[in-house]
Amino acid sequence: MNPANLPFDSEAMLEGLRGWVECESPTWDAGAVDRMLDIAARDMAIMGATIERIAGRQGFGGVIRARFPHPKQGEPGILIAGHMDTVHPVGTIEKLKWRREGNKCYGPGIYDMKGGNYLSLEAIRQLARASFTTPLPITVLFTPDEEVGTPSTRDIIEAEAARNKYVLVPEPGRADNGVTTGRYAIARFNLEATGRPSHAGATLSAGRSAIREMARQILAIDAMTTEDCTFSVGVVNGGQWVNCVATTATGEALSMAKRQADLDRGVERMLALSGTNNDVTFKVTRGVTRPVWEPDAGTMALYEKARGIAKSLGMELPHASSGGGSDGNFTGAMGIPTLDGLGVRGGNGHTLEEFIEVESLVERGRLMAGLLATLE
Repeated sequence: MNPANLPFDSEAMLEGLRGWVECESPTWDAGAVDRMLDIAARDMAIMGATIERIAGRQGFGGVIRARFPHPKQGEPGILIAGHMDTVHPVGTIEKLKWRREGNKCYGPGIYDMKGGNYLSLEAIRQLARASFTTPLPITVLFTPDEEVGTPSTRDIIEAEAARNKYVLVPEPGRADNGVTTGRYAIARFNLEATGRPSHAGATLSAGRSAIREMARQILAIDAMTTEDCTFSVGVVNGGQWVNCVATTATGEALSMAKRQADLDRGVERMLALSGTNNDVTFKVTRGVTRPVWEPDAGTMALYEKARGIAKSLGMELPHASSGGGSDGNFTGAMGIPTLDGLGVRGGNGHTLEEFIEVESLVERGRLMAGLLATLE
């Protein structure tokens, strides 16, 4: 089966993808994510898949597991793992409207990662229409919480990956048309400063500001960044009344490293910031962590298979380890052959200029179809 002969149609794919993108699904809005999962479940049910809904927890949306008909159903096969949550709040579609400008198409979450999820289903659809039976059964798992570190579904992803021979992750492709064969380690931290209140006008000196201590610690955290391990504070909240010295301030920090040992040292440095200074207590607790994923022989063999398919389609397919976490961190770290970054090309993810390169829908769809048709 030559994937180049499958009649992928970028215009038809855009038409289907538009409904996904315009169904906004920010992580923290469980109802919105579930509405997006409903659309995907319906699409896959029409394709003949058996759909299982797994209830959400910890305030997040649920999970969809779809198994497509196959003579070897139940045996280890291919897992396509993607997330349906985005970083864009409901209403972003008014600022980042769906629009097509030449080879670019814009919309919230179109790049990260609804475009990749959609082209994966189109690849399965095209193979089915061609009456082609893949060597291995295919399972699709769509989850609701990747953008916040996958706190509620890591166990499901790892359990499903363990039942399969390969994991394909249609996160955005690299700018050079590359794929991802490894990911850096990432740790999240919760920050909390607790001070002493007073009236900011009448008795300012009697208070101890939690905001001031948080600001001091933010600068200290940023200054810890090295080439081996980065640190940043991305969320800060503090105070309630401007005429009161703030009693509490909270924040969230992120650390990333290419090697697990460097991240482990970074975690130690972050946790060591806890303590009391000038009657203000600062507390650092560790949040969710993604392990480093370093490519092993299984992942590289999977990559070589993909590279050969890409070459037959007239494309080069470089590879690299990537910053920014994905659920491939988990499956790759488990030692299961994993190929990430199989989704669309584009750019400006997580911004109000997020876009995809339209031609990549068909190109990456054919690559995905080629993998599904040949992996055994």
